[in-house]
Amino acid sequence: MKNNVLKYLLPVALLTASVTLYALKADIGVQPDAYNAGLTLPAGFGALKVADLGAQARHLTVTPQGIIYVKLARPKEGKGILVLKQNADGRAVVTGGFGNYSGTGIYIKDGYLYASSNQEVFRYKLNDNNEVIDPNAPEKIITGLKMGREHETKSIVLDNAGNIYVNVGAYSNSCQEHDRQKGSMGIKGCPILDSAGGIWQFKANKPNQTYGQGVRYTTGLRNVVGLDWNQQDNQLFVMQHGRDQLHDIFPDMYTVKESSLLPAECLYALKKGDNAGWPYLYYDQFQHKKIMAPEYGGDGKKEAVGNFIDPAAAYPGHMAPNGLLFYTGNMFPEKYKNGAFIAFHGSWNRAPEPQAGYFVVFQPFKNGMPSGQWEVFADNFSGSPAKTAAGRADHRPCGLAQGSDGSLYISDDSRGTIYRVVYNKK
Repeated sequence: MKNNVLKYLLPVALLTASVTLYALKADIGVQPDAYNAGLTLPAGFGALKVADLGAQARHLTVTPQGIIYVKLARPKEGKGILVLKQNADGRAVVTGGFGNYSGTGIYIKDGYLYASSNQEVFRYKLNDNNEVIDPNAPEKIITGLKMGREHETKSIVLDNAGNIYVNVGAYSNSCQEHDRQKGSMGIKGCPILDSAGGIWQFKANKPNQTYGQGVRYTTGLRNVVGLDWNQQDNQLFVMQHGRDQLHDIFPDMYTVKESSLLPAECLYALKKGDNAGWPYLYYDQFQHKKIMAPEYGGDGKKEAVGNFIDPAAAYPGHMAPNGLLFYTGNMFPEKYKNGAFIAFHGSWNRAPEPQAGYFVVFQPFKNGMPSGQWEVFADNFSGSPAKTAAGRADHRPCGLAQGSDGSLYISDDSRGTIYRVVYNKK
């Protein structure tokens, strides 16, 4: 009898153990690389390299089926959008590409893939598996966007009411009569603002729209690369690139060190009609004030006067925020839910101070607004502190995307590495 019982129980025990082991493996999910692909992360997080594209990977989006669409700064072999498909281990291979144009923006909404060049926005119909049906026949949604000699990229995001928002960066540092020239004053009324330096709103499904068919949703934003729609409070948030060269242009008003640290890179919560104040002001993160720009009569201390909005949060200067993502997944701990990840591409003009950035930070939110101090989340993209300080980064974080499992994808527009951050601590 005893032998018969053992004979029955042994297979059951083995089956139970095998199911438990399978469940553990399924629970753990994708495994990080050794040394987290070179990144430093908070305890419990890991990272893996999904792919190395060998091209400047700007923004990206990930489908529930694991397809990754990556917008390249410049086409590679005639393809400005690369299509990657992931294997079970989280690695991905390039399976195709299309869209022979430069640009940054890419976004999926309501059965379409939207992508931007530096002057236009296109959309591609997707099938039920979120694959582009006809990559050679996109629908042109917006055309003729202003493109100057700098800040030419167009970032995009869609809301939940059929609208698409496009950044049109100002083709200027501070709207001077002679751009970036010592002592040159600002142009009265800044004519650049008629067609640039703000966010424009268009219909997401109407072809061949131009400025006249869109709405200048907000103005006074020098240049926005990172932007996202906050689902918690149904509002547009953007990260502005602050102005440069305060000391170079006005050496009597600003020291070299002040110029290397000012102004702040700012997060703005935007509503229709808002004015963030460029080029007439900048935000001083040390004084916690909106300061009048020297080109328009400021002296480094005089506060700006006018109907200009305050930033929702401010960060150190010249770190180039290129990606913004509100985290809505369930993989990461609760503190990250509805907070914002920001990818700082890294500075170039802090010398002789050390360069800074080259990391992804997390900004806690509460009730739809920033709450508490930001913290560095993913670091060491540059390769070492010395490379960060010198501005010679191996990798520069640019785009952010959320996988259907709640993992975080990060693109690199230096070497084209795609990273994936997961959380495995239970």
